Amino acid sequence: MCFSSTIITKHSIHFRSIIIFSFIITTVYNCQNFNSEETNKKNSELILSTQIFLDMSYALSTQEKAKLQIGFLPDQSPGAENDSKELIQLGNKIFRDINLSANRIQACITCHPLDGRSAGMDRQSTSRGTFGQLGKRNTPTILNIGFSSVLFWDGRRTTLYEQAIDPFVNPLEMSLPSDTELITRIQNDPSYHNHFSNTFPNDPTINLHKVRLALSAFQRSLVSKSKFDDFVKGDIFLLNKQELDGLNLFLDSGCNNCHSGFSFGGNGFAKLEDETLYNPNDFGKYEVSGNTNDRFVFKVPSLRNVFLTGPYFHDGSVSSLREVIIRMNSYKKNQTMDNSEIEALIAFLKTLSDRTKSN
Repeated sequence: MCFSSTIITKHSIHFRSIIIFSFIITTVYNCQNFNSEETNKKNSELILSTQIFLDMSYALSTQEKAKLQIGFLPDQSPGAENDSKELIQLGNKIFRDINLSANRIQACITCHPLDGRSAGMDRQSTSRGTFGQLGKRNTPTILNIGFSSVLFWDGRRTTLYEQAIDPFVNPLEMSLPSDTELITRIQNDPSYHNHFSNTFPNDPTINLHKVRLALSAFQRSLVSKSKFDDFVKGDIFLLNKQELDGLNLFLDSGCNNCHSGFSFGGNGFAKLEDETLYNPNDFGKYEVSGNTNDRFVFKVPSLRNVFLTGPYFHDGSVSSLREVIIRMNSYKKNQTMDNSEIEALIAFLKTLSDRTKSN
């Protein structure tokens, strides 16, 4: 006997329990009054049916737990409802334009590759700028960035609008001398004229404000969808036992205290004081605020797509997700996990990956 997950999730837990209970009773009844061979067969069927019931119950209870404590990723990031198709297309063009770097060989997409199976970051410990200069911090994925209120590892920006121009004028990245140079290059490129006319028909003038709007809109459009989201939204059969175990372990161990909400982090800070975790030559938020309490305070990264976006930590010093789990569990929780628990947690974290990406 099989139940549609769509039907199940449209009813209350109480009604689902009645359905499952009726199923068990019917199975038990059908096992009565048979000869030895038939009884053995029916007993085997009962054992199988009981296991199916237990698996369904475990999946249902875990789903409710995840729905309550985490939720699922919305279809749009905040503000995207006001972004036109033309504005997003303009942002995409700017994002990919190598002529907007100092020596015209690098674009935003160089460090944040998106095409094909790429998951929005280059998988380098730290990326190199347009003249080969080595960046200071690990490049995070740009997928789902529209849900983050803390941008950059040190949190120096809080909105995509504020952040949009920074990579172009950063001497360790695209190295333009000023935002004026950025606008001049766009103005001097005829291929942009129709884009600005279509996007801003009442005033197609090219300026910094409009470039910020376009880049912000494009970044807001980069919303990933995962196996985990489908599970929370209704498909209780989607996660296997190990993945469910990992999800429960994630919640029961308090991992979501820092990696919280449907973004699994990305909107807060935490202090990393243990020098065994990473290279300690970066003081994090302190370099922006000047507040001594902010030494070694960094953005808590979102765990969405984490399996695809190593290496890890702000300096990209750890290549293994397993090693990150061991270090952070010891540092934050002062406890260890056995191998089966680590494997379960990794299996769960894989379910947060975009369905279309593999990096």
